[in-house]
Amino acid sequence: QVQLLESGGGLVQAGGSLRLSCAASGRTFSSGAMGWFRQAPGKERKFIAGIKWSGGQTYYADSVKGRFTISRDNAKNTFFLQMNSLKPEDTAVYYCAARISLGISTIVHDYDYWGQGTQVTVSS
Repeated sequence: QVQLLESGGGLVQAGGSLRLSCAASGRTFSSGAMGWFRQAPGKERKFIAGIKWSGGQTYYADSVKGRFTISRDNAKNTFFLQMNSLKPEDTAVYYCAARISLGISTIVHDYDYWGQGTQVTVSS
C-alpha cells in the first residue's frame, strides 16, 4: 500500500516562505514522476510543479515559476516544495502526487497516488 504523507503547511505572511515535504512509503520510486498540486476553495485542483524521479527534470506552472522549487531525496523517498515570495493567492490545500511510470504530467487523473493535503494560508 503506497502512502504519501505531506507536512510543512501553515500560516505565513505575504513575502514569506514555507517548505512542504512529501514522504512516500510502501514503494521505492525509481521511475515515473512526482507532482505538487493545489486546490483553492471552490476551484479545481491545479498542477503547480513536477519532477521526474529518475534524472530530476522539473516543470513548473507559470504561476509559481521563479518562486517555487521542487526537489527530491531519492535515498529518503521524499520530495519537497520550497515556496518563496508567497502571495495571498497561493492560499490553498496543497497535495503531493505520484505517478509510477512515464513523465511529468499536469493532469490530475494521470497520477496514481495522492497525499491527504496540507493547508497553506498566506496572509496579506
